[in-house]
Amino acid sequence: MRFTYLIYLLYILLCFNCKQPKDYLTKIEGKQIPVSDSLSTDADIEAFIKPYRTHIQKDLDSILAYAPMTYSKSDGDFNTSIGNFIADAIYDEANPIFKSRTGKNIDLVLLNHGGIRSIISKGNITTRTAFELMPFENSIVVAALKGNQVDSLVHYLTVSRKAHPISKLKLSIDKDYKVIEASVSGRKIESGKTYYVATNDYLYNGGDGMSFFKKTDSLYVLDYKIRQALIDNFKKIDTIKAFIDDRFIQLK
Repeated sequence: MRFTYLIYLLYILLCFNCKQPKDYLTKIEGKQIPVSDSLSTDADIEAFIKPYRTHIQKDLDSILAYAPMTYSKSDGDFNTSIGNFIADAIYDEANPIFKSRTGKNIDLVLLNHGGIRSIISKGNITTRTAFELMPFENSIVVAALKGNQVDSLVHYLTVSRKAHPISKLKLSIDKDYKVIEASVSGRKIESGKTYYVATNDYLYNGGDGMSFFKKTDSLYVLDYKIRQALIDNFKKIDTIKAFIDDRFIQLK
């Protein structure tokens, strides 16, 4: 009996000693490797990508139109020359597509001030200009909104107090930012009417706090990027004409 007990004890000790020790991570070390001109290039990789780089650069630098002056998103309080141009260009390019698919017209365009990422400099306008203006991959969508939702859109514009690009919408406010007049294509907004609002997918999904898009009756995806619409518009117009106007003003 004692012998059996000793054998059993020896077996347990052997099993215990055979267990692999656990490894524990006790320290992590790292170092920063700056990316600079001091890093050597791989000649084979450079030779491989050179034709593609040359082609892309040639395409980006192709001249599409001309700007007689420099346009900025900070040259107006509630509407700007560049914002007006972009919103009108989106309407001009997107409306024929929307109408061909639905038989309806876009009623108004709303974009966001922060989405304009560059100026349009005086001189030649290239494809690169469009990429600098709109570096994001946002696409044009058209949302069907009831009149009361358009009223919420108008309220958003008065509260944000920014020059968000708009087209076909006219808005005037008083010194206290209260709405004096709001109209779409020259007509007063009707609560029961459906309005087709062109915007981008980022804003439709609530970007910049545009929550009034949440209860949309219908959504039409045009599969058409904002940037491509600008490129197409540049190709058509030769010389751009962009102005600050009375589409959104504050009366003193």
